[in-house]
Amino acid sequence: MTTRRQIYEARQRRRANLIAAGSTAAVVIALYVLIPLAPGWAAVKRVFFNAEVFAKTFPGLLNAFLLDIAIFLWCAPLIAALGLAVAIARDLRNPALTPLRLAAVAFTDIFRGLPVILVIYLIGFGIPGLGLPRPWNSPYLWGSLALILVYSAYVAEVLRSGIESIHASQRSAALSLGLSPSDSMRFVILPQAIRRVVPANMNLFIALQKDVALLSFIGPVEIFRQAGVYKSLMANFTPYVGAALIFLALTIPATRYADHLMARQNRRTA
Repeated sequence: MTTRRQIYEARQRRRANLIAAGSTAAVVIALYVLIPLAPGWAAVKRVFFNAEVFAKTFPGLLNAFLLDIAIFLWCAPLIAALGLAVAIARDLRNPALTPLRLAAVAFTDIFRGLPVILVIYLIGFGIPGLGLPRPWNSPYLWGSLALILVYSAYVAEVLRSGIESIHASQRSAALSLGLSPSDSMRFVILPQAIRRVVPANMNLFIALQKDVALLSFIGPVEIFRQAGVYKSLMANFTPYVGAALIFLALTIPATRYADHLMARQNRRTA
């Protein structure tokens, strides 16, 4: 049976939803009416929102985006594996393994402290500059390595925060049941830690998909560079708008899914 309190709360939710929908519609209508009244709108529309240029370049942009997806797909599992290894190394308790733990600390400090584009330049131009034979001088290989190093440092810190969020009693209980420290980490700590940090790591991998475009600065013709080629050929910026739409079509659903995971996790812990 529905209580009076539940009826009141449902009425308040409907009222809030109506107000939100009304205010949003008012803003959208205002933008739709006011933007075309700007003095330079005709020129902006011709240069950035040209339907003819969009129709000609969009298929080529989609084809170039396949390279972005391919780079993401081979980088993501390597980032996850290296990030997990670094996070575990930072949690080592054995004094004899202190050098390994310090190396993991140095790794995360260095690659989290450097801008992604700088690492891409240093590795993407520096290592091929050694005169390596093909395929070891490929910008695809070294650009991917730069992304792997930077993002694995971030993933490692997120995983480490998940490991440290597990109460010490969990580790003590596992040891008291006869599990070794490595088995305690493998079977007790890590499963809980990974489950807790899934939403945060989802956001990192969404950012990785966007940062793949930075590899265009060292040679690969992915979607960002292809948009630049079309811009030069047609003297029009519409291809960049097309590239932005393609990125949004992928990242917005992924972002909403990450939000869903975070909300579900919050409900479980509430």
